[in-house]
Amino acid sequence: MRQLDLVVIVVYLIGIAWIGLRKAGKQKSAKDYFVGEGHMPWWTVSFSVVATETSVLTVISVPGGAYSGQGFGNVELALGYVIGRVVVATVLIPLYKRGGFVSAYQYLGDRFGLKLQGLASVTFVFTRLLAEGVRLFASAIPIKLLLDEFGVHASYRVIIIVLTLITVVYTYLGGIKAVIWTDAIQMGLYLGGAILAVAVLSAHVGGAGYARAWDAGRFTLFDTDFNLAHILTSPFALPTAIIGGAIFAMASHGSDQLIVQRVLATRTLREGQKAMIASGVFVVIQFAAFSLVGALLWSYNQGKSFAELGLSSSDNLYPEFILNGLPVVVSGLLVAGILGAAMGSLSSALNSMSNSTVADIIHTFFRSTPSEDALLRLARWTTLVWATLMAVFACAFSTSTGNVYLTGLTIAGYTYGALLGAFLLGRLVTRANEVDSVVAFLVTIGVMTYIVRVVKIDVTTGGTTVSQPIAAQWLVPIGVVITLAVGGVLSLFHRAPAAGGGSADGAEPGTGPDQLTATAGRN
Repeated sequence: MRQLDLVVIVVYLIGIAWIGLRKAGKQKSAKDYFVGEGHMPWWTVSFSVVATETSVLTVISVPGGAYSGQGFGNVELALGYVIGRVVVATVLIPLYKRGGFVSAYQYLGDRFGLKLQGLASVTFVFTRLLAEGVRLFASAIPIKLLLDEFGVHASYRVIIIVLTLITVVYTYLGGIKAVIWTDAIQMGLYLGGAILAVAVLSAHVGGAGYARAWDAGRFTLFDTDFNLAHILTSPFALPTAIIGGAIFAMASHGSDQLIVQRVLATRTLREGQKAMIASGVFVVIQFAAFSLVGALLWSYNQGKSFAELGLSSSDNLYPEFILNGLPVVVSGLLVAGILGAAMGSLSSALNSMSNSTVADIIHTFFRSTPSEDALLRLARWTTLVWATLMAVFACAFSTSTGNVYLTGLTIAGYTYGALLGAFLLGRLVTRANEVDSVVAFLVTIGVMTYIVRVVKIDVTTGGTTVSQPIAAQWLVPIGVVITLAVGGVLSLFHRAPAAGGGSADGAEPGTGPDQLTATAGRN
């Protein structure tokens, strides 16, 4: 009977590539390839934003976390993310849409100069290569488990290569339109799979099962332990989730090209803002669904530990239920949902990295303006290059890497503070010039590297004291403060820039010709 599941998965893989190419149409220019000429409906962009930030890390880790005692802590985090997205929609998206940009970092080029634009873009693609490499490897873990159950024995390396090859087909040919449409479908598939799992589990455990999970704290939403050490180290402490989460979302959704690119594909500023805010609401719903799966699995398994269930980690909980707790074909659909989460985040990363390479990095080092045909060819070739590098990097991981969710989140802590800080420096410190911004950016990355790798805080729980790293949500505000402080102090040692030099705070950056090519002639 497992053959039916395999048929479902194969049909999905072929179908998603076909739909992506069908929806994309023929690409006529690099701008069309990267932002769809700004003609994408806001609701598809919103779904794409959610699918982009949702990888297998989320799909498999949230249910396991809810099962093991985190309760609905991820929903609490999502509430902070909504606040951050509202700020991004209000403050940053108008800058990007009015400027006619195809890259978030073109604002930095307008405000400070091409050196910071190139530096920010290099930082983005390097961070994204690391983070997406972790995500891609994480995708292979449950997929291998599922395929083994189906009698298909493949190594992590083979799974990574196959996933990359299938995803790169529609990403290479279809550009952002293919990515956004397939993202929207994939989000519906994995979220629908979670809702289907909830329905099956609810039928098994009934009202009594809900009551048992409630009494055991599996529905706990807010972590109200206000001990300072707990707040600084736990991602689920209430101030960390709401305040730290909001600032983290400002960085991830306001200064990370991976997300900004999707919003730039909308038709109008208003639609871009709707897409951004709606994505936050959908994330809350998504986290609630996956957390509910974990809580109901706790009742379904009668609260047994992972060891008692024969599982090596919490990340195996949901895949194991998909294989052994669901009917044939239904389990195939949910496996396809996991594949969808993997391919959605991968395709988005490849297109945004190619975008930033062409629109930011290449224009920083080459003064001539290539033709549209040359830019489109370059966009596609860079997509292939990044796909190859990402697959190689993902293959270098092993199952001993540790918790892949936390690994992926911590990687952002190295650079997100500097990226968001650079944008805020441009908006808040009108005296700051290019040298100030570049020095502040580099200093912040150096300090954050030290904080992430070295700084620990002693936390005492149950009479035992252990050293814990600072919660990932606090890394971004720390980085922002460092960037603003260094850039602000340096700006006091020189005259304020002349009016009209760069884009002052009140000016509209980037007005004029198509920004994909206009920056090539800038200094």
